[in-house]
Amino acid sequence: MQQYTYLLINFFTVIVCFIFSFHHKIKFNRYFGAFLAASLIVGVVFVVWDAWFTKIGVWWFNDQYLLAIRFAGLPLEELLFFICIPFACLFTYFCLDKFFKLDWKPLPEKVFVIISIIIALCIALWFREKIYTFITFLSTACSLFILKFLLKVRWIGKVSFVYLLLMPGFLMVNGILTGTGLESPIVNYNPEEFMGIRILTIPVEDTVYGYELILWNIFLFQMFKKSKTNSLVEVEA
Repeated sequence: MQQYTYLLINFFTVIVCFIFSFHHKIKFNRYFGAFLAASLIVGVVFVVWDAWFTKIGVWWFNDQYLLAIRFAGLPLEELLFFICIPFACLFTYFCLDKFFKLDWKPLPEKVFVIISIIIALCIALWFREKIYTFITFLSTACSLFILKFLLKVRWIGKVSFVYLLLMPGFLMVNGILTGTGLESPIVNYNPEEFMGIRILTIPVEDTVYGYELILWNIFLFQMFKKSKTNSLVEVEA
């Protein structure tokens, strides 16, 4: 059963959210197409990043917990990660945004984004010789700037709050991947390439990596969802 470990992590991450997607008060299943389009586009970028880091030895995977199926040097389970994790996160965001008012006022959100960008840039520059730290914090700073000041999105505050609420689940899933409760980690990291700060067994960079992944998934999901909603309105009219 060991070789199914990563696959089962993906499965249990997504299955409850998938089932409740069909609930009559949620109806997230109406936007499966929007989710899939968003996750595939974002996933391509992150898979390229992932494959590059795997190739140069920033991280690697323990075959003991994997099926013997790889694409571009990445396990099948790692590719599924970029669908399952965003699905669970977007479903949770969709539900909370649907039933609760989580919007931030413009000024606090703008201040939050500016401070986050400054902190991320400072960390990137300070640890510029650590490739995982440098690229993760630099790209996240750039993403926040692009989303807030170029694309003018108004949901970064509430997405950040929801991501914080998701953190216990994130820590549980990523904790298993990085070795919590296992004889050895599923994903191993080169200690020379990150700043060495861990939350339990999880490099802190993983939380920022995940945050950036979700930001872009939500941006594209909202775009495709709006297009889907407009189409439904036209059909009903």
